Amino acid sequence: MTPERPGDGNHADDADRARGSTDGPLEDELEDAVDRQLDEGVQRLGRGVVETTVTGFFGGSEVAFGVLAMVAVYHETGSHLLGGLAFSLGFVALLLGHSELFTEGFLVPVVTVVAKRARIRSLLRLWGLTLAGNLLGGWLIMWLVVQAFPDLHGDLVEAGTHFVEAGLSLETFSLAVLAGAAITLLTRMQSGTDEMTGKIVAAVGIGFLLAGLQMFHSILDSLLAFGALHTGDAGFGYVDWAQWFSWTVAGNMVGGLGLVTLLRLVRSRERFAQERRDATAEGR
Repeated sequence: MTPERPGDGNHADDADRARGSTDGPLEDELEDAVDRQLDEGVQRLGRGVVETTVTGFFGGSEVAFGVLAMVAVYHETGSHLLGGLAFSLGFVALLLGHSELFTEGFLVPVVTVVAKRARIRSLLRLWGLTLAGNLLGGWLIMWLVVQAFPDLHGDLVEAGTHFVEAGLSLETFSLAVLAGAAITLLTRMQSGTDEMTGKIVAAVGIGFLLAGLQMFHSILDSLLAFGALHTGDAGFGYVDWAQWFSWTVAGNMVGGLGLVTLLRLVRSRERFAQERRDATAEGR
């Protein structure tokens, strides 16, 4: 009979678990990652209304600087891939500035609610206020970009039109699903290490994928649409943007929640079940 190894079945034996430094049901690295996610989630979901909105505003404005870098590089080179690499500045700014995007709320806050460390109304408040802050901050910075860089108007109109007028199709929804999965993968990677170098590398890599391959990301691409609208030369309006935005948000959520967060919950189900039992015992 082949001896059982950790992860081969539903129940690893005591000897296998004793080899790690933690007493939890997961490997040490996963236990540490879950601990980091829950500690971070409690803090994020515990912010007040003003703090959450301002954090979202900073997130939108910082990503807008990444959009500016992307459009400027595309203007000079005509390369979306090089522009995507420049855009990663926005994700590095998010990391170092401790702000956040709406789409960064699909893993850490959700697992915190599942573990009964926070209530679902706190999650909905985080999503709503962060989204509003992202759009407001991005809208304002993109207005300044349009006033400051008239040479980029044509590129902004081209980029905004590419997304808003792409249509509602399986292709565009798939691009939105992939974007949601990618940004949630970024969160998962960054919560898996304490090393800042690794976090920055992850931010650059995912930023390159999202912007360089022109995936449909609800916040990033909305800023391009806002830039186009601010020029006064866009062939679409805010109603058209809102229709595109709703479609893209749905795809982002399917990708982030369905392809990444759900699998994380399945992989770590024993740990989260224990968290819920502990919360019930404590009356939470």
